[in-house]
Amino acid sequence: MNRRKFVKKTTLAAMTGIVGSDIVFGSVAPEGYLPLLFQDPDPFKLFDKDSEMVVLNDRPWNMEARAHLLDDKITPSKYMFIRNNGLIPEDIDLENWVLKIDGESVKQIKSYSLQDLKSKFKHYTYQLTLECGGNGRSEFNPPAKGNQWTIGAVSCAEWTGVRLKDVLEDVGIKDDAVYLGYHAADLHLSRNPEKEPISRGVPILKAMQDETLLAFAMNGKDTPLVHGYPLRLVAGGWPASASGKWINRLSIRNIVHDGPKMGGSSYRVPCSPVAPGTKVADEDMCIIESMPVKSLITYPKSGAMISEGKKLNIRGHAWAGELEVEKMEYSIDFGSTWKTCNLERPVNRLAWQHFSTKIDFPKKGYYEIWARATDSKGTSQPMLLPGWNPKGYLNNACHRIAIKVV
Repeated sequence: MNRRKFVKKTTLAAMTGIVGSDIVFGSVAPEGYLPLLFQDPDPFKLFDKDSEMVVLNDRPWNMEARAHLLDDKITPSKYMFIRNNGLIPEDIDLENWVLKIDGESVKQIKSYSLQDLKSKFKHYTYQLTLECGGNGRSEFNPPAKGNQWTIGAVSCAEWTGVRLKDVLEDVGIKDDAVYLGYHAADLHLSRNPEKEPISRGVPILKAMQDETLLAFAMNGKDTPLVHGYPLRLVAGGWPASASGKWINRLSIRNIVHDGPKMGGSSYRVPCSPVAPGTKVADEDMCIIESMPVKSLITYPKSGAMISEGKKLNIRGHAWAGELEVEKMEYSIDFGSTWKTCNLERPVNRLAWQHFSTKIDFPKKGYYEIWARATDSKGTSQPMLLPGWNPKGYLNNACHRIAIKVV
């Protein structure tokens, strides 16, 4: 389904949400009429994204940033990657919207309106790093199936909401609770209402962390529709697929959640290293949890040219899943030697950290700047592609940019 058909199937309410204001007299428009705004199939306008973002897929929508677009300390919406498994919800009725909490391990089934959540529970704001588990997939060989992400499926926005643990404590969970599974309002690509495009989740221990939010705002404003309006789960430091969008039901399970995209090769990697191209049995695959240590040079843009004798300022971000980054280094001689960068502490747990330094080059010519982060357990990024896996997850090889001194 192309973008135009996607928009034609969108309801007036959903189009109003995208526009950000009422479509005056929209109720009396001819049946099937498509407002002029939506006749341009430009996804950058549709989702208010920068034109330098890269569209990988439009069914479902998947879009990533280029490295230099992620230079802000707090990622603006226009540079935030989109990773969908289904179709964006077309009819969100806020007046009747509820979050239902059920499952084998709840003491009582309970529902909350959005106003209930906002009024009953204390609000918290955190900067939280979200990265697609497949970020960097394009580098794997043999090629791995899925969207061929390069380096831009990562962000660190400022999320505001209520702590999930506060809501779960209000509901009451049994001692046998193992996992939290989410369910959402997005549509399966087939449009079969009986099918869920994705239903993942996190272990109860992760659900009960202070920073795990039911978020209703991003960067101080209502969360954009494409990023989960009106409510999403945000579990920073884990693959972003664990942070479900458009949440309308949570299930407290006494088993590891078994929803769509929880089994097979989905967001799972071999429990032990395998040779490239190996077919791995389901029972030998493990669920991805904390993301590995990683970094990104956001300034300057790869391909920059500087004059001989001048120092080059570089900067970027580093993150390490549940851990902190303890050291940040760079190399200009293909990893033969490394020098330390300035590294800031995280604003809060699970936020990415910012690094910077000034580089001297010995003479004119072509150089590559490699960035390497080391986490609080002493694990460093590999210089080249890490272990192969069937779906191309967890590529945390050193980011590299090209520089020419003239």
